[in-house]
Amino acid sequence: MTDPANPTDENATPTTPAQTESVPDPLSSAASSTPAPESGQAASTPKERFMDEITKKRSLDDHEEEETLWEGGYSPKAMIGSWIGLAILSVVILVAAGFIEQLTFGIALIVIAVLWIMVGLNYAAKRLGVQYELTSQRFIHKTGILTRRTDRIEVIDISDVSYEQGPIQRMFKVGSISIISTDKSDPELELVGINNVGEVAGLIDDIRRAERRRRSIHIEQN
Repeated sequence: MTDPANPTDENATPTTPAQTESVPDPLSSAASSTPAPESGQAASTPKERFMDEITKKRSLDDHEEEETLWEGGYSPKAMIGSWIGLAILSVVILVAAGFIEQLTFGIALIVIAVLWIMVGLNYAAKRLGVQYELTSQRFIHKTGILTRRTDRIEVIDISDVSYEQGPIQRMFKVGSISIISTDKSDPELELVGINNVGEVAGLIDDIRRAERRRRSIHIEQN
């Protein structure tokens, strides 16, 4: 019989803390049901997406450290043909001075000196005013003596490399290299008086092919 003083039923099972059920909070349930953004999830805002693309591009460019592979400029051997031609012309002027009355030896020497000075200045301008550098990612060329201008061409933008040699240049392994690229500042670049021209042109072509393979770009597109 139930004691009136104690309304609790003797046969009732006591409630333990583990069996106590709590009423779920709607706000906390909604918060827990919202999926947390994953670390690899794409950025939500345009600015974040832009910065993500910049980071990917930098990681691609910095995948390999840039290394200088070749440096050069106008070779003195490229002027050998000019020096030979100038020497022959000087002898002809001196011989002509002995047969032409109006052309004295003094005038002949002045003419010869002026010619040698002009050719010498031309050589100095080419020798000091041009410098080239080839890295694993870029081709850099600098021009100017007092005022230096530096232009850079990504090797991946180079579409064709060729070189040309004259009869005397072939004897001394010098020549000119022609570079055609999609670069807007220098779509056609002419490298004059390059020593070991065949090896340098082949190196430029190999580097641009290697860089295109590294970035998974096909060299020839049908």
